[in-house]
Amino acid sequence: MQQSIKMIKSLKISQEQLFMLSVLLVNGGNYLYNLLLGRILGPAQFADAAVLITFLLVLSFVAMTFQLVTAKFSVLLENNVLINFLTTIYKNSTAIGIGLGILIVIFSRQLQTVFNTSSSSMFVIFGVGVPLYFVMSVNRGVYQGKKEFKKLSITYQLEMLSRLVLTISLIYLLGLKSSIVIAIGILLSFVFGLIPFNTKNFNLNIKGQLLASDKKAIKHFLLVTAFYELTQIIINNSDILLVKHYFPSHDAGLYASLALIGRIVYFIAWMFVMLLLPEVVQLKKEGKDPSKILFKYILYIAAIAITIIVGCALFPNLAITLLFGEQYLDVAPLLWKYATATGLFALSNIFAYYYLSLDKYVPVLISAVFGVLQVVLIFLFHSTLEEVVYMQIIAMVLLLLVQLTFYITGLEIKSKK
Repeated sequence: MQQSIKMIKSLKISQEQLFMLSVLLVNGGNYLYNLLLGRILGPAQFADAAVLITFLLVLSFVAMTFQLVTAKFSVLLENNVLINFLTTIYKNSTAIGIGLGILIVIFSRQLQTVFNTSSSSMFVIFGVGVPLYFVMSVNRGVYQGKKEFKKLSITYQLEMLSRLVLTISLIYLLGLKSSIVIAIGILLSFVFGLIPFNTKNFNLNIKGQLLASDKKAIKHFLLVTAFYELTQIIINNSDILLVKHYFPSHDAGLYASLALIGRIVYFIAWMFVMLLLPEVVQLKKEGKDPSKILFKYILYIAAIAITIIVGCALFPNLAITLLFGEQYLDVAPLLWKYATATGLFALSNIFAYYYLSLDKYVPVLISAVFGVLQVVLIFLFHSTLEEVVYMQIIAMVLLLLVQLTFYITGLEIKSKK
């Protein structure tokens, strides 16, 4: 017995491994949140909740711009210059968050009309929380860049747990199955997501000056990352919003359940992206070749994607019934197809973030082209939910092929040199 205890104590989990476990728990908690809402609300009401959840995903991609910029330059900058940079990015991200939040509040009624929701108030509540999310993302960027994955894990865990517990509690305590309750739960989760907050890197009195070259590099990376995150928003969320626009609420709710299950691949891949960026930047700073890391993460994601796709193909009815209930079974045949589309996108995404870390931006433009192509295809071909899924598969197959071609061409050019 004592030997067993000693063995357990001797096992050391690295911060990276802890973060990976944490992300799996966070994704599991987020899925439980979505599944409970799907079962409690039913397809029609869940369609409204899905719009808010999609808005949350869109917000996460927009704010990710600041998180990635913060993470990258937390590696490259030091001492007072770093603190000056962080203070500036906190101020700028907060200002942009306030601006976006105000726009959402002002146009809440128009958003209600466009997305056929039962309430405009849910957009107002969501808009109030937007600035908090931007501050939270910069805070996370500091931990990501410094590889303080334990603290980074805590912020994600607290955001997920508070949203899950508070939302479900409010639904049962107040007896309200409405999108307003969902919005309140999301808003409160942003507050908990700020814990722990890194106050030591925020100091208005620090005078460390950024070099002109650093300012140019930061601005350039910020703009390119913002552009890439826009393509992420288009590829990841346009289908749900377009389906909500073109299809009745019941069908849109069915599709939302399909999307939540099928995106498991993408959300697991996101975990590797969080680990990839600081590693690649650090290796580049040290003059080492980061390509082995890319290959390792591609193998991980490919293995996970294939496993999930096969599982969805073999047991679609079981997956839908267990996760959402029999009332969602109509979309079971589409499950493996949607998982295929997201698996292809997850692989393409790793290539894009890898090159983004190396300040090479052609893959970002490639993603933008195929993001627009996906929207155009769904706009032109949306007679059935199956057709919508097929359009995504076509766009993502082409995207991955082009990204692979770019990578292989780059290797050939390097070997000739």
